[in-house]
Amino acid sequence: MPIATPDIYKQMLKKAKDSKYAFAAINVTSMETARAAMAGFADKKSDGIIQVSTGGGEYASGVNVKDMALGAIAIAEYIHKMADSYNVYFALHTDHCHPHKLDKFVKPLIAETRKRRKMGLPNLFNSHMFDGSELPLKQNMEISKELLKEMTELELLLEVEAGVVGGEEDGHDTSGVSNDKLYTTPEDMEYVYDQLSPISKDFLFAATFGNVHGVYKPGNVKLTPSILKDGQEAVSNKFQGASLNLVFHGGSGSSIEEIHETLEYGVIKMNVDTDTQYAYSRDLVDFIFTNYKEILKIDGEVGNKKKYDPRAYGKIAEKSMALRVGKSCDDLRSTGKSLLL
Repeated sequence: MPIATPDIYKQMLKKAKDSKYAFAAINVTSMETARAAMAGFADKKSDGIIQVSTGGGEYASGVNVKDMALGAIAIAEYIHKMADSYNVYFALHTDHCHPHKLDKFVKPLIAETRKRRKMGLPNLFNSHMFDGSELPLKQNMEISKELLKEMTELELLLEVEAGVVGGEEDGHDTSGVSNDKLYTTPEDMEYVYDQLSPISKDFLFAATFGNVHGVYKPGNVKLTPSILKDGQEAVSNKFQGASLNLVFHGGSGSSIEEIHETLEYGVIKMNVDTDTQYAYSRDLVDFIFTNYKEILKIDGEVGNKKKYDPRAYGKIAEKSMALRVGKSCDDLRSTGKSLLL
């Protein structure tokens, strides 16, 4: 099926919220990782979200170009072409875009969608994230409101963040941030809803509850999912039963119990990057170590072309990542719940 239309994307998110499951949002950087994400979702009969970060877009454009928006466009166009080969819906999203990168990433992508719509083509992406969490909340929301107005006109959804996800991702390091910044308050959640809902109630909100980017052993990340519950109750009480569409960032190292608890509080999207990176690399490295002497031309030998052909280990890495995407579908309870079933 094609990429989800704006209406279908909203249906996906509503069904997830009503039925208390979430979509894995898989970060991709190439055609290979994009294929792995699509295969993983399709194998589990789950709709899914595929996303590109600023660093992922820059990587995809190549070392000579280093254009994050262009790379993201190239990946998105590839997924649009390939989506018809699958029997589930995919939504396309962009991950953390910090204020100083808006002019190089999100704004050119919004312009690309505007250009496509004038040509009668579907939107390239379904949603974009603006991460203004490094700013004072009032300034964060002022920028978010301007983006949301423009994006709503184009049937795009906006994801915002208040509070800081710890750790490091794509070169953005928040490891030195004070602990109180790692937890979004009920007052923050009320303020975000108050500021954005008059424009659109369909925005996504990444609230923080101790989550940290990166890789950690189980138990090393100290989450407090009840923060999400308290915030949702505050929003509901103040705004006549309203609730937020919540996003879970930095889930690596979280227990399945913690993940499932967040689904009870309105999490409908969970970013997955570190775990799929490892899955892609793990079996690739194993293949190279196992076939070391055949891959390299050692002691004047010619090696074995069937082993050093990138397709040999690329297929293995792709399948491994697809399996890890499938595990995320199981963990988030989206398996078997495609709108197409």
